[in-house]
Amino acid sequence: MNKHTKTAAQFLTAAALAFSLPAMAQATMDHSKMGMDHSKMGMAAAPGMTDGEIRKIDKENGKITIKHGEIKHMDMPPMSMVFNVKDKAMLDKVQVGEKIQFIVIQDAGKMVVTDINAVK
Repeated sequence: MNKHTKTAAQFLTAAALAFSLPAMAQATMDHSKMGMDHSKMGMAAAPGMTDGEIRKIDKENGKITIKHGEIKHMDMPPMSMVFNVKDKAMLDKVQVGEKIQFIVIQDAGKMVVTDINAVK
């Protein structure tokens, strides 16, 4: 390959790369257009309401035991478990045995219920 052909090939390769980088960056940033599920990529999904039933209320310690359905944004299967509550006053709105919807987040390594509503 002569010097001019080699230089032209290097220039064309560099130009192709330069023009493709912005498109690659945009595609990487906009996963939703590519049909990618962020939760499967190790990115936390936004918390949503989860259905459950209250099994036990511990107002003194600010804890609640809930038998719940799948908590999708945490990739957690249905089970019964104890949660902390953001505010003990939340526990005055609900009773043992009541069907509820709730939002839970992970805060400082603890599972914390931030919102809870009885389902009528």
